[in-house]
Amino acid sequence: MINFRYVRPTTRQACVTALVSDPTAQFIAGGTNLIDLMKRGVTAPEKVVDINALTLRSIDKQGSGIRIGALALNSAVADHPMIRQQQPLLTQALNAGASAQIRNMATMGGNMLQRTRCHYFYDTALPCNKREPGSGCGALEGFNRIHAIFGTSDRDPKTACIAVHPSDMCVALVALDATVLVTGPNGERRIPFVDFHRLPGNTPERDTNLERGELILAIDVPDNAFARHTHYLKVRDRNSYAFALVSVAAALDLSNSTIRDARLAMGGVAHKPWRLLDAEKALVGKPATEATFRQAADIAMQGAKAFEHNAFKIRMAPSSIVEALKTAARPA
Repeated sequence: MINFRYVRPTTRQACVTALVSDPTAQFIAGGTNLIDLMKRGVTAPEKVVDINALTLRSIDKQGSGIRIGALALNSAVADHPMIRQQQPLLTQALNAGASAQIRNMATMGGNMLQRTRCHYFYDTALPCNKREPGSGCGALEGFNRIHAIFGTSDRDPKTACIAVHPSDMCVALVALDATVLVTGPNGERRIPFVDFHRLPGNTPERDTNLERGELILAIDVPDNAFARHTHYLKVRDRNSYAFALVSVAAALDLSNSTIRDARLAMGGVAHKPWRLLDAEKALVGKPATEATFRQAADIAMQGAKAFEHNAFKIRMAPSSIVEALKTAARPA
Protein backbone atom coordinates (compact mmCIF):
# COMPACT_ATOMS: atom_id res chain seq x y z
CA MET A 1 0.00 0.00 0.00
CA ILE A 2 1.40 3.42 -0.96
CA ASN A 3 1.40 6.46 1.31
CA PHE A 4 -1.72 8.54 0.80
CA ARG A 5 -3.29 11.74 2.05
CA TYR A 6 -6.41 11.52 4.19
CA VAL A 7 -9.06 14.26 4.34
CA ARG A 8 -12.42 14.35 6.12
CA PRO A 9 -14.60 17.17 4.74
CA THR A 10 -17.76 18.10 6.60
CA THR A 11 -20.00 19.21 3.71
CA ARG A 12 -21.18 17.53 0.53
CA GLN A 13 -19.68 20.22 -1.67
CA ALA A 14 -16.34 19.96 0.09
CA CYS A 15 -16.31 16.19 -0.46
CA VAL A 16 -17.02 16.62 -4.16
CA THR A 17 -14.37 19.33 -4.48
CA ALA A 18 -11.78 17.21 -2.66
CA LEU A 19 -12.35 14.33 -5.07
CA VAL A 20 -12.39 16.42 -8.25
CA SER A 21 -9.18 18.22 -7.32
CA ASP A 22 -7.16 14.98 -7.40
CA PRO A 23 -7.53 12.54 -10.32
CA THR A 24 -6.48 9.58 -8.16
CA ALA A 25 -8.65 10.41 -5.12
CA GLN A 26 -11.38 8.05 -3.92
CA PHE A 27 -14.21 8.31 -1.41
CA ILE A 28 -14.17 6.04 1.63
CA ALA A 29 -16.97 5.22 4.07
CA GLY A 30 -16.90 1.77 5.69
CA GLY A 31 -13.82 0.79 3.72
CA THR A 32 -14.71 -2.92 3.66
CA ASN A 33 -13.79 -3.22 -0.03
CA LEU A 34 -11.50 -0.25 -0.71
CA ILE A 35 -8.96 -1.11 1.98
CA ASP A 36 -8.63 -4.66 0.63
CA LEU A 37 -8.03 -3.29 -2.85
CA MET A 38 -5.41 -0.86 -1.57
CA LYS A 39 -3.59 -3.57 0.40
CA ARG A 40 -3.41 -5.78 -2.69
CA GLY A 41 -2.24 -2.96 -4.94
CA VAL A 42 -5.31 -3.20 -7.15
CA THR A 43 -5.99 0.49 -6.56
CA ALA A 44 -3.64 3.14 -5.23
CA PRO A 45 -5.36 6.47 -4.49
CA GLU A 46 -2.98 9.27 -3.52
CA LYS A 47 -5.82 10.84 -1.54
CA VAL A 48 -8.66 9.23 0.40
CA VAL A 49 -11.73 11.37 1.05
CA ASP A 50 -13.60 10.21 4.16
CA ILE A 51 -17.31 11.07 3.85
CA ASN A 52 -18.43 9.81 7.27
CA ALA A 53 -18.92 13.33 8.62
CA LEU A 54 -21.89 13.82 6.29
CA THR A 55 -25.44 13.36 7.60
CA LEU A 56 -26.50 10.59 5.23
CA ARG A 57 -27.50 7.78 7.60
CA SER A 58 -31.26 8.30 7.89
CA ILE A 59 -33.96 5.81 6.86
CA ASP A 60 -37.19 7.77 6.38
CA LYS A 61 -40.60 7.52 4.82
CA GLN A 62 -40.77 10.07 2.00
CA GLY A 63 -43.87 10.43 -0.15
CA SER A 64 -44.65 7.14 -1.83
CA GLY A 65 -41.52 5.33 -0.74
CA ILE A 66 -38.59 5.03 1.64
CA ARG A 67 -35.38 7.07 1.37
CA ILE A 68 -32.23 5.37 2.64
CA GLY A 69 -29.13 7.49 3.21
CA ALA A 70 -25.96 6.41 1.43
CA LEU A 71 -24.10 6.09 4.75
CA ALA A 72 -26.75 3.94 6.42
CA LEU A 73 -25.11 0.68 7.47
CA ASN A 74 -26.20 -2.54 5.78
CA SER A 75 -27.09 -4.05 9.16
CA ALA A 76 -29.13 -0.99 10.21
CA VAL A 77 -31.14 -1.07 6.99
CA ALA A 78 -31.75 -4.82 7.15
CA ASP A 79 -32.98 -4.58 10.75
CA HIS A 80 -35.05 -1.41 10.39
CA PRO A 81 -38.73 -2.15 11.18
CA MET A 82 -39.98 -0.17 8.18
CA ILE A 83 -37.69 -2.05 5.78
CA ARG A 84 -38.52 -5.43 7.32
CA GLN A 85 -42.26 -4.79 7.05
CA GLN A 86 -42.53 -2.92 3.76
CA GLN A 87 -39.47 -4.07 1.78
CA PRO A 88 -38.63 -7.55 3.11
CA LEU A 89 -36.84 -8.48 -0.12
CA LEU A 90 -34.19 -5.88 0.70
CA THR A 91 -33.80 -7.23 4.23
CA GLN A 92 -33.39 -10.77 2.90
CA ALA A 93 -30.78 -9.73 0.35
CA LEU A 94 -28.78 -7.67 2.84
CA ASN A 95 -28.73 -10.50 5.37
CA ALA A 96 -27.50 -12.89 2.68
CA GLY A 97 -24.44 -10.75 2.03
CA ALA A 98 -20.96 -10.96 3.54
CA SER A 99 -20.73 -11.54 7.31
CA ALA A 100 -22.35 -9.86 10.32
CA GLN A 101 -19.12 -8.01 11.07
CA ILE A 102 -18.88 -6.60 7.54
CA ARG A 103 -22.59 -5.68 7.47
CA ASN A 104 -21.96 -3.65 10.64
CA MET A 105 -19.37 -1.55 8.77
CA ALA A 106 -20.49 -1.57 5.14
CA THR A 107 -22.64 1.32 3.92
CA MET A 108 -25.41 1.29 1.35
CA GLY A 109 -23.49 3.53 -1.04
CA GLY A 110 -20.31 1.53 -0.58
CA ASN A 111 -22.14 -1.72 -1.24
CA MET A 112 -23.29 -0.30 -4.58
CA LEU A 113 -19.72 0.62 -5.53
CA GLN A 114 -17.91 -2.57 -4.53
CA ARG A 115 -15.69 -4.05 -7.20
CA THR A 116 -15.91 -7.50 -8.75
CA ARG A 117 -14.39 -10.48 -6.93
CA CYS A 118 -12.91 -11.90 -10.15
CA HIS A 119 -9.63 -13.66 -9.28
CA TYR A 120 -7.87 -12.03 -12.24
CA PHE A 121 -8.94 -8.55 -11.12
CA TYR A 122 -7.47 -9.11 -7.65
CA ASP A 123 -4.18 -10.66 -8.79
CA THR A 124 -1.99 -7.86 -10.14
CA ALA A 125 0.35 -10.38 -11.77
CA LEU A 126 -2.40 -11.48 -14.16
CA PRO A 127 -4.01 -9.60 -17.08
CA CYS A 128 -7.30 -7.81 -16.43
CA ASN A 129 -8.93 -5.17 -18.61
CA LYS A 130 -10.96 -3.93 -15.67
CA ARG A 131 -7.89 -3.27 -13.54
CA GLU A 132 -5.54 -2.29 -16.40
CA PRO A 133 -7.39 -1.43 -19.63
CA GLY A 134 -5.89 -3.07 -22.70
CA SER A 135 -3.97 -5.76 -20.81
CA GLY A 136 -6.36 -8.58 -21.70
CA CYS A 137 -8.83 -10.77 -19.79
CA GLY A 138 -7.24 -13.70 -17.98
CA ALA A 139 -10.62 -15.23 -17.23
CA LEU A 140 -11.52 -15.82 -20.89
CA GLU A 141 -9.12 -18.73 -21.29
CA GLY A 142 -8.51 -19.24 -17.57
CA PHE A 143 -10.55 -20.58 -14.68
CA ASN A 144 -13.93 -18.89 -15.21
CA ARG A 145 -16.23 -20.86 -12.91
CA ILE A 146 -17.64 -17.79 -11.12
CA HIS A 147 -17.99 -15.64 -14.21
CA ALA A 148 -20.84 -14.15 -16.23
CA ILE A 149 -23.27 -15.81 -18.59
CA PHE A 150 -25.08 -12.61 -19.64
CA GLY A 151 -23.91 -9.28 -21.04
CA THR A 152 -20.25 -10.19 -21.46
CA SER A 153 -17.79 -8.53 -23.81
CA ASP A 154 -15.45 -11.17 -25.19
CA ARG A 155 -14.75 -10.40 -28.85
CA ASP A 156 -11.91 -7.89 -28.54
CA PRO A 157 -9.11 -9.09 -26.23
CA LYS A 158 -8.23 -5.47 -25.37
CA THR A 159 -11.71 -4.78 -23.94
CA ALA A 160 -12.93 -8.27 -23.00
CA CYS A 161 -14.49 -8.74 -19.56
CA ILE A 162 -16.64 -11.56 -18.17
CA ALA A 163 -16.58 -10.52 -14.50
CA VAL A 164 -19.73 -10.44 -12.37
CA HIS A 165 -21.07 -7.82 -9.99
CA PRO A 166 -20.79 -9.21 -6.43
CA SER A 167 -23.57 -7.45 -4.48
CA ASP A 168 -26.68 -9.17 -3.10
CA MET A 169 -28.27 -5.91 -1.98
CA CYS A 170 -28.12 -4.48 -5.49
CA VAL A 171 -30.03 -7.42 -6.94
CA ALA A 172 -32.93 -6.64 -4.61
CA LEU A 173 -32.76 -2.90 -5.31
CA VAL A 174 -32.87 -3.35 -9.09
CA ALA A 175 -35.87 -5.66 -8.69
CA LEU A 176 -37.61 -3.08 -6.48
CA ASP A 177 -37.26 -0.24 -9.04
CA ALA A 178 -35.08 1.84 -6.72
CA THR A 179 -33.63 5.19 -7.74
CA VAL A 180 -30.25 6.62 -6.76
CA LEU A 181 -29.84 10.28 -5.78
CA VAL A 182 -26.35 11.67 -6.44
CA THR A 183 -24.64 15.05 -6.35
CA GLY A 184 -21.56 16.25 -8.14
CA PRO A 185 -19.87 19.18 -9.84
CA ASN A 186 -22.99 19.78 -11.93
CA GLY A 187 -25.50 19.47 -9.08
CA GLU A 188 -27.92 16.72 -8.15
CA ARG A 189 -29.44 14.10 -10.42
CA ARG A 190 -31.43 10.89 -10.12
CA ILE A 191 -30.41 7.60 -11.73
CA PRO A 192 -32.81 4.64 -12.04
CA PHE A 193 -31.12 1.71 -10.32
CA VAL A 194 -31.43 -0.41 -13.45
CA ASP A 195 -29.17 2.15 -15.19
CA PHE A 196 -26.73 2.76 -12.34
CA HIS A 197 -24.38 -0.14 -13.10
CA ARG A 198 -22.91 -0.80 -16.54
CA LEU A 199 -22.21 -3.75 -18.78
CA PRO A 200 -18.50 -3.94 -19.71
CA GLY A 201 -18.84 -2.97 -23.39
CA ASN A 202 -15.64 -1.23 -24.51
CA THR A 203 -14.95 0.25 -21.06
CA PRO A 204 -14.84 -2.66 -18.58
CA GLU A 205 -12.90 -0.49 -16.12
CA ARG A 206 -16.12 1.48 -15.48
CA ASP A 207 -18.55 -0.27 -13.15
CA THR A 208 -21.20 2.45 -12.94
CA ASN A 209 -22.61 5.45 -14.79
CA LEU A 210 -21.44 7.86 -12.08
CA GLU A 211 -19.47 10.80 -13.44
CA ARG A 212 -16.14 11.80 -11.90
CA GLY A 213 -16.72 13.60 -8.61
CA GLU A 214 -20.29 12.41 -8.10
CA LEU A 215 -21.28 11.33 -4.61
CA ILE A 216 -24.18 9.01 -3.77
CA LEU A 217 -26.58 10.70 -1.35
CA ALA A 218 -29.49 8.29 -1.02
CA ILE A 219 -31.48 5.40 -2.46
CA ASP A 220 -35.24 5.79 -2.93
CA VAL A 221 -37.29 2.59 -2.85
CA PRO A 222 -40.90 3.08 -4.01
CA ASP A 223 -43.88 1.54 -2.24
CA ASN A 224 -45.13 -1.71 -3.72
CA ALA A 225 -47.55 -4.57 -3.10
CA PHE A 226 -44.90 -7.28 -2.72
CA ALA A 227 -44.40 -7.37 1.05
CA ARG A 228 -46.25 -10.68 1.55
CA HIS A 229 -44.60 -12.65 -1.25
CA THR A 230 -40.85 -12.16 -1.63
CA HIS A 231 -37.80 -14.38 -1.55
CA TYR A 232 -34.08 -13.88 -2.04
CA LEU A 233 -32.34 -17.10 -3.00
CA LYS A 234 -28.54 -17.24 -2.93
CA VAL A 235 -26.70 -20.29 -4.25
CA ARG A 236 -23.07 -20.35 -3.11
CA ASP A 237 -20.27 -22.71 -2.26
CA ARG A 238 -20.75 -22.30 1.49
CA ASN A 239 -23.38 -20.71 3.70
CA SER A 240 -21.26 -17.98 5.28
CA TYR A 241 -19.22 -15.21 3.70
CA ALA A 242 -19.34 -16.45 0.12
CA PHE A 243 -20.38 -14.63 -3.02
CA ALA A 244 -23.26 -15.91 -5.13
CA LEU A 245 -22.73 -18.35 -7.95
CA VAL A 246 -26.33 -17.52 -8.83
CA SER A 247 -28.83 -15.48 -6.83
CA VAL A 248 -32.47 -14.60 -7.48
CA ALA A 249 -34.62 -11.79 -6.10
CA ALA A 250 -38.29 -12.67 -6.59
CA ALA A 251 -41.37 -10.68 -5.62
CA LEU A 252 -45.01 -11.38 -6.46
CA ASP A 253 -48.29 -9.54 -6.03
CA LEU A 254 -50.94 -12.26 -5.89
CA SER A 255 -54.72 -12.17 -6.06
CA ASN A 256 -55.73 -15.60 -4.85
CA SER A 257 -53.48 -17.68 -7.09
CA THR A 258 -53.18 -15.22 -10.00
CA ILE A 259 -50.07 -13.08 -10.44
CA ARG A 260 -51.03 -9.41 -10.68
CA ASP A 261 -47.46 -8.12 -10.78
CA ALA A 262 -43.95 -9.53 -10.50
CA ARG A 263 -40.35 -8.47 -10.01
CA LEU A 264 -37.41 -10.71 -10.86
CA ALA A 265 -33.64 -10.15 -10.94
CA MET A 266 -30.50 -12.26 -10.76
CA GLY A 267 -27.02 -11.84 -9.33
CA GLY A 268 -23.79 -13.72 -10.01
CA VAL A 269 -24.56 -13.90 -13.73
CA ALA A 270 -23.60 -10.52 -15.23
CA HIS A 271 -21.39 -7.46 -14.89
CA LYS A 272 -24.37 -5.70 -13.28
CA PRO A 273 -27.47 -6.79 -11.33
CA TRP A 274 -29.50 -8.54 -14.02
CA ARG A 275 -33.17 -7.50 -14.22
CA LEU A 276 -35.42 -10.04 -15.94
CA LEU A 277 -38.04 -7.77 -17.48
CA ASP A 278 -39.30 -10.19 -20.15
CA ALA A 279 -39.72 -12.95 -17.58
CA GLU A 280 -41.65 -10.55 -15.32
CA LYS A 281 -44.05 -9.72 -18.15
CA ALA A 282 -44.57 -13.42 -18.84
CA LEU A 283 -45.67 -13.97 -15.23
CA VAL A 284 -48.35 -11.27 -15.09
CA GLY A 285 -51.89 -12.59 -15.38
CA LYS A 286 -50.80 -16.20 -15.07
CA PRO A 287 -51.50 -18.67 -12.26
CA ALA A 288 -48.77 -18.99 -9.65
CA THR A 289 -47.85 -22.54 -10.62
CA GLU A 290 -44.60 -24.34 -11.23
CA ALA A 291 -45.42 -24.54 -14.94
CA THR A 292 -45.76 -20.76 -15.10
CA PHE A 293 -42.51 -20.30 -13.23
CA ARG A 294 -40.66 -22.69 -15.53
CA GLN A 295 -41.91 -20.81 -18.56
CA ALA A 296 -40.66 -17.54 -17.07
CA ALA A 297 -37.30 -19.16 -16.26
CA ASP A 298 -36.92 -20.32 -19.85
CA ILE A 299 -37.56 -16.78 -21.05
CA ALA A 300 -35.07 -15.41 -18.51
CA MET A 301 -32.30 -17.60 -19.92
CA GLN A 302 -32.55 -16.36 -23.48
CA GLY A 303 -29.18 -15.06 -24.61
CA ALA A 304 -27.19 -16.84 -21.88
CA LYS A 305 -23.68 -17.90 -22.90
CA ALA A 306 -21.40 -20.15 -20.88
CA PHE A 307 -17.62 -20.39 -20.83
CA GLU A 308 -15.45 -23.43 -20.20
CA HIS A 309 -15.94 -23.78 -16.45
CA ASN A 310 -19.32 -22.12 -15.76
CA ALA A 311 -21.71 -24.12 -17.97
CA PHE A 312 -23.36 -25.35 -14.77
CA LYS A 313 -24.85 -21.86 -14.36
CA ILE A 314 -26.98 -22.44 -17.47
CA ARG A 315 -28.71 -25.23 -15.53
CA MET A 316 -28.48 -23.71 -12.08
CA ALA A 317 -29.95 -20.31 -12.98
CA PRO A 318 -33.40 -21.42 -14.27
CA SER A 319 -33.76 -23.93 -11.44
CA SER A 320 -32.97 -21.14 -8.98
CA ILE A 321 -35.55 -18.85 -10.57
CA VAL A 322 -38.24 -21.52 -10.25
CA GLU A 323 -37.30 -22.25 -6.64
CA ALA A 324 -37.29 -18.56 -5.69
CA LEU A 325 -40.69 -17.98 -7.28
CA LYS A 326 -42.19 -21.08 -5.63
CA THR A 327 -40.96 -19.91 -2.23
CA ALA A 328 -42.20 -16.35 -2.81
CA ALA A 329 -45.64 -17.64 -3.82
CA ARG A 330 -46.22 -19.54 -0.58
CA PRO A 331 -48.87 -18.16 1.78
CA ALA A 332 -47.50 -15.44 4.03
